[in-house]
Amino acid sequence: MTNKDQQKKISTTETEKNIHTDFTNNMTYGEYLKLDQILSSQKRLSDHHDEMLFIVIHQVSELWMKLILHEMTAAISSIEQGDMQASFKQLARVSKIQSQIIQSWDVLSTLTPSEYMEFRDLLGQASGFQSFQYRLIEFALGYKTPHVLKIYEKDAELHRELQQAFKAPGLYDVAIKALAKAGFPINSEVINRDYSIPHVADSTVKAAWLKVYQDVEQYWDLYQLAEKLVDIEDWLQQWRFRHMKTVERIIGFKMGTGGSSGVHYLKKVLDQRFFPELWDIRTEL
Repeated sequence: MTNKDQQKKISTTETEKNIHTDFTNNMTYGEYLKLDQILSSQKRLSDHHDEMLFIVIHQVSELWMKLILHEMTAAISSIEQGDMQASFKQLARVSKIQSQIIQSWDVLSTLTPSEYMEFRDLLGQASGFQSFQYRLIEFALGYKTPHVLKIYEKDAELHRELQQAFKAPGLYDVAIKALAKAGFPINSEVINRDYSIPHVADSTVKAAWLKVYQDVEQYWDLYQLAEKLVDIEDWLQQWRFRHMKTVERIIGFKMGTGGSSGVHYLKKVLDQRFFPELWDIRTEL
């Protein structure tokens, strides 16, 4: 066999190999989205019709939270790098996703107390309180409590991921650093603080944001960033409120699955604040 023939044979073999491994030209919608895996993941523990609703709503919410974390992580990086325009797009997308999650409570609220009681006991200790993605969102927003990490000690890899996020700077931390980079005299203890401790309202941060709102034209990028942060906190509190009212509508003031206090806990977290100075300055403007 000549060299030319050998090269032709190799070329033909490579082409055949690519045909069998490259599905770009004949890949289906279902294959790309892995629908066989996604749509086979709704495993009811009962024969009750409405359990499907309960499973789908929570699975969809977890997918939306995955996208929120994807965008928030990117926004934190963008702000750190001084790419404000990119962060605005990412944070605006987070707010739109939040609006979708809020509407999901309207669907779940079609589940009546009698219907839920038909399969609730089968959930055992499983509870939305255990959602690690929700905890990661809280961490990214700066709300961190050490006892939360204990919930995930059973899974060593997940626990490490949560610990890393727990100690990392959040969205508001990088926003405050952006204020300092813009020349505002921010308290050094705020800039160099332990990020595993929730941010406490600081007078220098408040004064900086107040100046931003009083001179929007000069500090346009910081002003836009501030409003994006307010949007996110506003939507999150609306999500929490709809969550609380939906739970109250379905189970009243019963103890939640997994041992949580249910509505009592959900009402309590409505008082949490993530970006205190951005709300406080509104009284003084």
